[in-house]
Amino acid sequence: MFRTALLAAVATLSPAAVSFAATDWSDFDGDVLILGEFHDNPAHHVEQAKAIRIIAPTAVVFEMLTPEEADALADTPRNPDSITAAIDGFHWSNIADYADVLAASPVIVGAALPRDEMRGAFTDGAAAVFGADAERFGLMDALPEDEQAIREQAQFDAHCAAMPLDMMGGMVEAQRLRDAAFARTVIEALDTHGSPVVLITGNGHARMDWGVPVYLSRVRSDLDVTSIGQGERQEPPEGVYSWTLNGAASPDRGDPCAVFNQ
Repeated sequence: MFRTALLAAVATLSPAAVSFAATDWSDFDGDVLILGEFHDNPAHHVEQAKAIRIIAPTAVVFEMLTPEEADALADTPRNPDSITAAIDGFHWSNIADYADVLAASPVIVGAALPRDEMRGAFTDGAAAVFGADAERFGLMDALPEDEQAIREQAQFDAHCAAMPLDMMGGMVEAQRLRDAAFARTVIEALDTHGSPVVLITGNGHARMDWGVPVYLSRVRSDLDVTSIGQGERQEPPEGVYSWTLNGAASPDRGDPCAVFNQ
């Protein structure tokens, strides 16, 4: 089994990490595989494309695509050149970096939410935007106080302290909305296409302690979900995952706070 194979790899490395070279995707036998990433790391995209080709999922859900953008790719030949031409003008700023991942995907599903829904979650809360299933997905429940505080601080730091800390509750609600919405889209893909389904998303959404897996577990506890976080420079990403893949180099990002100082 996939987890057994990874356990053997982990035993030779570290308690929490598997190297890229040690990953044997052919042993995956679950329902859902969540492949986290740093959005701008080419090595992470290479590993995702490799995993998809080997696992051959029924469908791949992308955080980076709207449903309409995904539908536009339905008949696009699955080669990087055709994909690159077809995605020109899509809303995600570096969507061209995903050409190989998209080319490996038999069915492409978009999970990105409209901006007005994100704004609505920020001002009115995730439950108000999510709709009738908000209670079923747990969005009517407040987060534990300690988790809320940690997440608000994380958002404050991620935005380089450029926004007041007391506004970060809205950012957390927007994050909860996206996590629940991505989970809902994965479930819809499973119901439509069968398993396994792969989700391509940022490491933050892949976290098993508060990301998409939390909502999948709440709504479909029968699913076998594996979540992979991808780190850099031999350091794992923050959060809890089934496994982390470490060792990828970090791209030169310059000063991430420069955009807030303009």
